[in-house]
Amino acid sequence: MPYERYSPPVPDPRPPAWRQRLPHYWQLIRGDRPVGTLLLLWPTWWALWLASGGFPPLGTLLIFSLGVWLTRSAGCVINDYADRWLDPQVERTKSRPLATGAVSPREALLLFAGLMAVAFGLVLLTNRLTVYLSIAAVFLAATYPFLKRYTYLPQVYLGIAFGWSIPMAFAAVQGTVPPIAWLLFLGNLLWTTAYDTWYAMVDREDDLRAGSKSTAILFGDADLVAQGVLFAGFFWAMWLVGARAELGVYYQAGLLLAGLLVLAQFWVARHRGRDECFIAFRANQWVGLAVFAGLAAHYALA
Repeated sequence: MPYERYSPPVPDPRPPAWRQRLPHYWQLIRGDRPVGTLLLLWPTWWALWLASGGFPPLGTLLIFSLGVWLTRSAGCVINDYADRWLDPQVERTKSRPLATGAVSPREALLLFAGLMAVAFGLVLLTNRLTVYLSIAAVFLAATYPFLKRYTYLPQVYLGIAFGWSIPMAFAAVQGTVPPIAWLLFLGNLLWTTAYDTWYAMVDREDDLRAGSKSTAILFGDADLVAQGVLFAGFFWAMWLVGARAELGVYYQAGLLLAGLLVLAQFWVARHRGRDECFIAFRANQWVGLAVFAGLAAHYALA
């Protein structure tokens, strides 16, 4: 029998299966799209700075900043899980991992649970009131995506979910939730409803065909008027926050800049085009930054 030379097995050049899936998970948590994280981060920092009367305790700042990223990521996962029936029918979302089958519903639920577990672990480093409030936050994050099947107001519910970090921040710093925290919460609720309505206007035609609901559909031809009322209410509430906290000229300058940025949104989206409404939505990250800059400047320089 002829001698056969031993040939070592040729290694598979492809990365392991779990590594191949990482880009899909990253896309699922919107790691490549930080705008949503910033829209949640700025109100959280508003609350932390107000509650602390300036720069907050470093540990609390780190807990809430990381918690923002974790909860926003978890919210995106459960949103796509809830919308896996809708996303394939919408031009903007049909390439999402759950819509294409790149990630299974079971994997999405496990990822959501893991992210929320880590976020809850961070909250345990704070105090009892903050922990109690975080239970409501988990409920809000888990239930929000399902509302668009049953109500035209999912954007309002998102405002509640996105703003829940405000009473939590006050609870973590002060051990209580004073009236000014709820006033700030109201302002953020109006702002979130407004900018998420821009987002809903992008998908309005697809949502109508698919049977989904949103404030953009509810407002109809009066959408720009309704947007004006929502943004006006936001600035009114934020002005009252400044008055109660005795915030000075730097904060007022921040609000003025934020107002100019919002006016620019209306100019860009005045014809209600998909791309223009999406630009208007994304521009709100700068609105949140302008308010925070004015707030932080007051405590640092006044």
